[in-house]
Amino acid sequence: MRVTMIGSGYVGLVSGACFADFSHEVTCVDKDASKIEALLQGRIPIFEPGLDQLVATNVEAGRLRFTTDLKEAVKDAEVVFIAVGTPSRRGDGHADLSYVYAAAAEIAGAVTGPTIVVTKSTVPVGTGDEVERILRETRPDIDFHVVSNPEFLREGAAIDDFKRPDRIVIGSDNEHAREVMRQLYRPLYINASPIVNMSRRGAELTKYAANAFLATKITFINEIADLCEKVGADVQDVARGIGLDGRIGSKFLHAGPGYGGSCFPKDTLALLKTSQDYDAPQRIVEAVVAVNDNRKRAMGRKIVAAMGGDVRGKTIAILGLTFKPNTDDMRDSPAISIIQALQDGGATIRAYDPEGVEQAKLMLDKVTYCASPYEAMEGSDAAALVTEWNEFRALDLGRVKSLLKSPTFVDLRNVYNEAEMAAVGLSYTGVGR
Repeated sequence: MRVTMIGSGYVGLVSGACFADFSHEVTCVDKDASKIEALLQGRIPIFEPGLDQLVATNVEAGRLRFTTDLKEAVKDAEVVFIAVGTPSRRGDGHADLSYVYAAAAEIAGAVTGPTIVVTKSTVPVGTGDEVERILRETRPDIDFHVVSNPEFLREGAAIDDFKRPDRIVIGSDNEHAREVMRQLYRPLYINASPIVNMSRRGAELTKYAANAFLATKITFINEIADLCEKVGADVQDVARGIGLDGRIGSKFLHAGPGYGGSCFPKDTLALLKTSQDYDAPQRIVEAVVAVNDNRKRAMGRKIVAAMGGDVRGKTIAILGLTFKPNTDDMRDSPAISIIQALQDGGATIRAYDPEGVEQAKLMLDKVTYCASPYEAMEGSDAAALVTEWNEFRALDLGRVKSLLKSPTFVDLRNVYNEAEMAAVGLSYTGVGR
């Protein structure tokens, strides 16, 4: 099947490469000429495990192409995906749909025959209706079907998520469009991945509801962690105790510094704006957003408290900058607010992250970036583990103790425990313990 992906960012590139791996003929389009040039030279603009090899294999096989020429890429395509960014709009938190609508207008001007247009971007309820209006108004001579097919990709595990999805959501009331989408995803039948058919508006809302629910689980266990510290319980015990209940499940019940990244922050805000537009308040999601925003700086205060309540003139080693491991994404990372809170208190920051340093440099000032976790800790007054990269899970604790000026280790991801830290003379502070 001939497929065109408008937008070669995280979602578009991963989806395009995976569809090509299914033996579809895929063309990825982007207006950013430097990004396309990098891809043509085999350089991947984002960090995602396995993506470089997947792209290279399918480019070599002739199934995956890159271009800035949207008209040429779209004219003979059977399915055209819109996978452009929908960032939070400045000032009001609404999703900025200008890129989606611009793509729709360009698609309309380029197609030469009946086309299935699929919104892969995360978009508020009703966006597909407007995309369809743009298409039909611009080209009344062409038969269009607009489908919502939201993505559920986790950064750091996106390829596996695409190829072994929990479900494939297809939002359309047209049986022909549904059949085309079934054929597109046919290679996944062997994995018994369920296709969930629903209305287009239902599919659009499903994406936001899923992310809001996961954000709620994270925020819930974080508040339980605060209560655990007050009453003398261990949040990891509580999380396991409730997570073994099949109705609840264990995923997203790991206490920490709050959620960040490219999805949860903007999608919860966009859902709230939609709820306001339709006069259907989402009080739980409102609380989730507020609690999570406050938690990030609260983790900065937690580090200050572990250092005796004053960090002025002190140096703190920050281990991990990205919002989660196995990505270089710094968007809304808890590390940003934590570092800013520490700097406001007069601390100097030395930081290390395996992949996020270049992005961090665009967002943080007056931070010394180091080449290893041990370099960051050398001569620092304390260390704080902020992102649970694998290389932080088996640190040489004796070496950590020898490098730090004072034996203070704050673990915001509960990778370690107090007993193993105490055994080497380190003062340990976890979350909810």
